[in-house]
Amino acid sequence: MKYCNLVNTKQGSKSVHRFSSGNTLPLVQLPFGMAAFAPQTVEDNIRWYYHPDSHSLEGIRLTHQPSPWIADYGAMVFLPQNKKMGGADGEARWSGYRPEEAVLTPYYLKTRFLRSRADFELSPTERGAAIKITFDENNGDNYFSAVPVKGMCSYRFDAKTNTLYASTDMHMSGEAVKFRNYIVLRFPEGAVDVEKTLVSNGENFRSGTKIRGKKAGIHLALTEKVTEIKLATSYISFEQAVLNLENELSGKSLEDVKTFAEEKWESYLSRIKIEAKDEKQLRTFYSCMYRAFLYPHKCYEYDKNGNAVHYCPHDGSIRKGVRYTDNGFWDTYRTVYPFFSLVAKEELREMLTAFIYEYKESGWLPRWLSIGECGCMPSTLVDAVICDGAVKGFIDNETLEVALEGMIKHSVTNAPHKRFGRNGAETYCKLGYVPYEDEKESVNLTLDAAYGDWCIAEVAKLLGKKDIEKEYRKRALNYKNLFDPETGFMRAKDKKGNFRPDFTPIGWGRDYTEGSAWQNSFAVPHDMEGLAELYGGKDKLIAKIDELFATPPYYEIIGYGCEIHEITELAAIDFGQCAISNQPSFHIPYIFSELGDVEKTAYWVERLCNEAFSYEDDGFPGDEDNGTTAIWYIFGVLGFYPFCPGRPDYVKGKKQVIRAFIGEKEIDADSFEGSRIPYDELI
Repeated sequence: MKYCNLVNTKQGSKSVHRFSSGNTLPLVQLPFGMAAFAPQTVEDNIRWYYHPDSHSLEGIRLTHQPSPWIADYGAMVFLPQNKKMGGADGEARWSGYRPEEAVLTPYYLKTRFLRSRADFELSPTERGAAIKITFDENNGDNYFSAVPVKGMCSYRFDAKTNTLYASTDMHMSGEAVKFRNYIVLRFPEGAVDVEKTLVSNGENFRSGTKIRGKKAGIHLALTEKVTEIKLATSYISFEQAVLNLENELSGKSLEDVKTFAEEKWESYLSRIKIEAKDEKQLRTFYSCMYRAFLYPHKCYEYDKNGNAVHYCPHDGSIRKGVRYTDNGFWDTYRTVYPFFSLVAKEELREMLTAFIYEYKESGWLPRWLSIGECGCMPSTLVDAVICDGAVKGFIDNETLEVALEGMIKHSVTNAPHKRFGRNGAETYCKLGYVPYEDEKESVNLTLDAAYGDWCIAEVAKLLGKKDIEKEYRKRALNYKNLFDPETGFMRAKDKKGNFRPDFTPIGWGRDYTEGSAWQNSFAVPHDMEGLAELYGGKDKLIAKIDELFATPPYYEIIGYGCEIHEITELAAIDFGQCAISNQPSFHIPYIFSELGDVEKTAYWVERLCNEAFSYEDDGFPGDEDNGTTAIWYIFGVLGFYPFCPGRPDYVKGKKQVIRAFIGEKEIDADSFEGSRIPYDELI
């Protein structure tokens, strides 16, 4: 079986600003690769630059975008052109194309530019790609163009080495001190006619081989109908980019790169083998498996001695060691890293080391990285990622000591900039909760801090630090400080301990993150039994979750000032108040199983998998978010879920596939007794 043939890379890409079916891109890249590529069909919005139904094509973008909400960095667009060309303006250069004829696989891209009557083919390496441009005819008017997306760009073609040196400082979120993406494109000898090569500033063209500017582009005159080009990138220097090119592309044709990339993807996609119920399930599963291995992106390179080195966005320096980026832990801790602990063990070990040593470089453990720290979402859920990796044996004690230092720091200290650390940490330490006068989304900040404190206690236990463990086990119960027994919800308090008076359980925002009290009151994965006691016992909490699914998806606009897309998606799928479109609801169907009722979990998870997911272009119920939602589906059909990352087990659902294998080991979730499956019995 060719697993790549089952993948729809466009799954979830049929999205717009107001309604997400995934907010994904059809990325052509290697698993966790540093460089990715995707068609750019529209420039109107730099963030939503691809739509599967578009019949226009502005070029193929070198991209690193983890989400349209975070946006891109280090991006540049490439395309074939002839005769009347366009430069920086997508409106001037776009070409008609037939999206139904485009070939978009994980390892290979082929598109047809109808305007220039040329085919564009590409296969990726970790830090670059092999490209092939084929014009229908060689009429002396054929060009290969490199044009900007945003930011300051520079281009210089060196005829002696047949190399285009291009760079961009484009970045749109977070830290990126002295950032520049260095791009080299190597052409065959004699493939470029220097005399006919053009440079552009906006839509003004002139002869030349060198230009710099915010709207600058270069258009290399090609001498042949068919031209193969080798591309490599670096965040360090042009010299490093050339070294990356030599390491990854020397002596290789497009077909060589394509074969390697396909084999690499086959090896990852086949890490879980299933016997599916039907074609839809099979294609949805492997499309989700593709999504699972795109992020985080590698952000390191190898120097001339073969040592890993990386650009540090916190100060612009070049440091030793590995680094990963394009990941938000608020989203990914729930599914991604517990999944990697089963199927990507060596990669996870490297990622965890990189994330922990981010603390040494910036002074803070990471929260939301996109080249540098964005701080996009609240809280420090890297605590859960570290704890989960630690209890499963992926972190050595020396590295874990560094991690614990960083975890304790952000649990007690307010960072000088809100993008770092726990917002409201010092007030939380004083009051046992974050008051709503100090911080928005104070309920989520409090509950996430309590869970993070539990994670710190678990790490301290592993390191034999009993005093720290004792202190943080006590802090882990702080979630109880916001429970309102009259309404049965977690509610915001002021500094005097009074609940906010104007409460409605369907009010979105303000005190809650991307949800209302319904979606955010049960975020106590580390102590569901303690939460049940607040309700008067397990049966009462189960009844509350029954009520959640039975309550219509009504909502009120409280904290955002407008309807955000997550609200629209809640109402669209209509599973009551379970907004499976977004991460706060991911664990809600599994609360039944955590409390002992596996059958109710199985009922709701099976319905959600069947009704809210598919392999189609609109295949997700909301934002996919760097593998999180795709992996939720994978866990759902396999029949188990990481309810509490940091605890080395999974809660049971019900196996929805006929058979499943992780590696060579058959996994039958239904065969395990009780409602939990130990991690050690799955690996």
